[in-house]
Amino acid sequence: MSTIEKVQEDVLVEEAVGSNNEIVLHNDDVNTFDHVIETLIRVCKHDALQAEQCALLVHYKGKCTVKTGTIEELKPQCSALLDAGLSAEII
Repeated sequence: MSTIEKVQEDVLVEEAVGSNNEIVLHNDDVNTFDHVIETLIRVCKHDALQAEQCALLVHYKGKCTVKTGTIEELKPQCSALLDAGLSAEII
């Protein structure tokens, strides 16, 4: 029984390590709240409330993690945010 538990634990650790990357959105003085919210909904598949909360955090805190996942998942989304004129990076 303890062998099965050990295997399950290893899988969970491996999955967590694989998705340690984040897209961080940074504040700027150019983009409107509406543009940021619409872009987060379109690119990151946020619902309206989540996108609005992220936009507010970016505005008041200067940055906000808007998406987590593997680097392969995040690269196209980060590129789309940049193409939309937002300031974002993968960390």
